[in-house]
Amino acid sequence: MADEHHDDHGNTLSAWFLTLSWIVLWSVAAVFIVLGSSLITWTAIALVGSIVCAVIAGGMKKAGLGRKTPRPVPMTREEWERLQTPAEKVVEKAAEAVTGSGEGKETGKDDAPVAATSK
Repeated sequence: MADEHHDDHGNTLSAWFLTLSWIVLWSVAAVFIVLGSSLITWTAIALVGSIVCAVIAGGMKKAGLGRKTPRPVPMTREEWERLQTPAEKVVEKAAEAVTGSGEGKETGKDDAPVAATSK
């Protein structure tokens, strides 16, 4: 996953607007709180402002200023295991061919000729 590169990961106008507006809103609220204003009042102002900015950023995204393609969805465990199964079967068949322990092998035969023919 670390080697994947998404061209629009956080590099859209709506994402930058939302990030910068939240930084400004919460910084202003923090300054007023530190200067002695009401904690609850400025927290409420920043929260309402954050919601308004999120709505604006959502509108920007719908207007085409956001991510163009849907986010990739990670595989489920079942999908991953289904992809791994063919490789495991190939390894099992190769191991059976080398050891000569296939399912259709008759019992009572000597293993030496099988090992000699598989080289």
